[in-house]
Amino acid sequence: MISILKSFPDRTVRELSLETLEPGAWINLAAPSKEEIAAVSVAAKAPADFLAAALDPEETSRIESDEGYVLVVINVPKVEGNFRFDAIPMGIIITTEYIITVCLENNDVLPPFPAASAATFKRTRFLFQVLFRAATLFLKYLVQIDRRSNTIESNLRKSMKNEELFQLLDLEKSLTYFTSALRSNRSVVDKIIRLCANAQMHEVIKVREEDEDLLEDVKIEYDQAYEMVQMYSNILSGMMDAFASIISNNLNMVMKFLAAITIVLSIPTLIASLWGMNVGVPWEGNSAVLAPRISRYRMKLTFEEVIGRKGF
Repeated sequence: MISILKSFPDRTVRELSLETLEPGAWINLAAPSKEEIAAVSVAAKAPADFLAAALDPEETSRIESDEGYVLVVINVPKVEGNFRFDAIPMGIIITTEYIITVCLENNDVLPPFPAASAATFKRTRFLFQVLFRAATLFLKYLVQIDRRSNTIESNLRKSMKNEELFQLLDLEKSLTYFTSALRSNRSVVDKIIRLCANAQMHEVIKVREEDEDLLEDVKIEYDQAYEMVQMYSNILSGMMDAFASIISNNLNMVMKFLAAITIVLSIPTLIASLWGMNVGVPWEGNSAVLAPRISRYRMKLTFEEVIGRKGF
C-alpha cells in the first residue's frame, strides 16, 4: 500500500499520488508489492534495493549512505498478543527531495496526520521524530510488560498454573527481542550523530539547531529504554528462577508425602503377608487374637506419629 502526503508551512496537509509527486513529500509504503517498489523507485528516483531493505523480517538495524541517498533501518516495536511483543524492521530513505518509509505492516511509530510537528519538507527533523517516537513506544511497551509481569506474579503466589508460567515465558522472550532491537537502534543513532557531523552529507541531511536538540533527546530516550529493558529482563529472569525453585520444592514435598503414605499403608500388608491363605494363624479361633490386632494398630499409629514428627 502506498500513501503520499505533503505538509506545508501553514500546517496544511495534502494527499498526493505518484503522478502528482512533489518535492518535500512523504512516501509511506506498508507491505508493498514488487510493482509498488518499482513504481516508487522510478518516481522518487530512489534505489530499489534501499526500498526493499526493510522487507526482510530478519533485517537488523543499520545505516547506509550513497550519493544523494541515506538509508536508515531501525527496529520498531509491535504487539502480537496480550503477553507477546516483538520488533520488526522499518526503513527510512532520505533523498534530496523526499523522505520514504517502508515497513512490512502499519505501525504506531509513524507520525499521525495532521500533526503540526511533523513537517514532511523538513526531512532531517522528520527522521529524528520517527526515531524519537520509536524510542517512546519501546518505553510504553516496557511499562506494560512490567505491569503484566507483576499481575502474573500475584496470580502465581495464589496458584501455580501452567498458563501463568507460559505468559511469563512470552514476556521474557519479548524482552529479549526488545533488548536486541534497542541495542542495534542505539548503534544507528550513534552513527547518525557522526554522519550529521560530515559536511559532505549536509546536502541530504541538513541539521538545524532545533534538530540537534531533538537528536540529543533521541539518544537519551534510547539509553533510558535500553537500561529499562535490561533491568526488567534481570527482574523477570530472577522471578522465573525463583518460581522454578518453588515448583521444585513443592514437588519434593508432594513426593515425600506420597512416600510416607505408601509406607504407612504397607504395614498391615507386611504383617498379613507373614501367613498364607492355607497356613494356620496363631490363636485361630481364640479370643486372644484381638491382642495382636491391637498391637498392629498401635505399631501403625506409632509409625504415623514418627512420620509426623519428621515433618513428612
